[in-house]
Order: sequence, then structure tokens, then C-alpha cells
Amino acid sequence: MSFIDIEEIDLVYRNSEGDEAGDGTLALSGATLRMDKGEFIALVGPSGCGKSTLLKVIAGLIRANKGKVVVAGEEVTRPLKIVGMAFQNPTLLPWRSTRANVLLPLEIVQPHRKQFRANKAKYEAMADALLETVGLDGFGDSAPWQLSGGMQQRAQLCRALVHEPDLLLLDEPFGALDAFTREELWDVLQKLYVERGCTVILVTHDLREAVYLADTVYVMSARPGKVILDRKIELARPRKLDDMYGRDVVELIHDLRDHIHVARSDE
Repeated sequence: MSFIDIEEIDLVYRNSEGDEAGDGTLALSGATLRMDKGEFIALVGPSGCGKSTLLKVIAGLIRANKGKVVVAGEEVTRPLKIVGMAFQNPTLLPWRSTRANVLLPLEIVQPHRKQFRANKAKYEAMADALLETVGLDGFGDSAPWQLSGGMQQRAQLCRALVHEPDLLLLDEPFGALDAFTREELWDVLQKLYVERGCTVILVTHDLREAVYLADTVYVMSARPGKVILDRKIELARPRKLDDMYGRDVVELIHDLRDHIHVARSDE
């Protein structure tokens, strides 16, 4: 059985509380996707096609109106505890230190929540080890406002991983960063993925980012979104930026761009 199995889901955003399901905005229609445990996939497609919505459905933050979502052998009916999430904006709490921000999931998610006070020193050591892994050694006591945008995103990745989730969901985590910082963080994420071995779904508009990081890239149609194409990425890990300039990779990126262009023109 697949680790994630999404079967023909529809999702409607209601325009108001009193709307019937069919009277709102159809965000996803017949969306189907399967992935194995430990796989890294990327979702790409036109703006507004439902990529972020699909992540929320998988995480159990919103319920589909039709179809079935199964993660780790269980149907998703509520928010999942096995998920770590990171977004385009780091959303670090300004009144907490960088280390305290990283520790936040351990104060909330069971079974860590029950053990947090008794094991605080252990958990702080875990947070510091993660910060060191992403190049933030020595910044645990710093306030978020003392960190650059790229450093805040590194801290956000640590927060998403500190409770050792089985599933990491990333919603354009590098979209607001400059090109050089973004490429640096590709390597950070690749390193974390190889070391942690968790299952990862990345939503991105950057096709180079998708190809650099993912095992498989899925293209979604214009709204209402569904998966219309998948492409395996035949690149050995660890990957390097020079790999992005090879002829096969360049052709693959152009092919993905052409499919998204067609999907956008069908809106």
C-alpha cells in the first residue's frame, strides 16, 4: 500500500456559511495522487490550481467533499500528528528566541507535550543540533528579527522537523527569497531529507527547484485542480547546481513549463 493514497477527491470552498457544497468555488476535482514512504515529490502548476489546498487536505486541516485520503494506512479525518509543515513566510513568534521557536511543536504535539518539562534539556539539545545542521549554530538565543530572511527559513525548517515527523509538507518555503539564498536552502533541504528519510511534498512555482529536489514532479491542471502529469527525476543524490545545466534536465524543465502553459491556457 502507498504511504499516501488520494483517490478522486473534490473540494469546494463555500462562498458563505449557508452555501450548499455545490454553490462555492470548486478548488479540486477528481484529484488523485499516490506516493511511497520516503519519497520526495513536488507539486507544480498554474497559480490558484489547488496545490496548497491539496497540502491542507493531506494534513487533515480541511476535509474533501468527495473522495478519500489515506495516509500511513489510515483515512484522514482530522489534523495529522505525523506532519511537519513550513510555509513561504517563516511565521516565527517574535517574542520567542530562535531555539524556543524551533521547540514549539514539542510543546504541542503528543507524546512530546507530556514529556516536555521533564525532558527540556534533551529537547533543547535536539533543537541546537538541528540548528547546527542548517548552519545556525550559535543563533539559538537570537530573536527572529535578528535573523535574515534565509536564516528565518532555516529555523522554520528546523521547527518543522524537530518532532521527527513522518511527513513534511512544504508550501513554497523559499518563494520570497533571493535566488542565491534559495539555492543555498535547496542544499540544506536536500541534506535534511537524506539524513531524516521522511516523506516530503513540496509546493513550488520554481521548476528548477522542483527538479533539483524531487524524485517525482507532478503537474496540476488549472482550477479545479487535479494531477495531469508526472515526471520521474533520474538524478542521483546528492545533487549539485551544475546538474541543472545538463541537456536532459533543461529539456525536462522546458517540457514541464510547456504543460503548465497549456494548463494555464485552459483556464
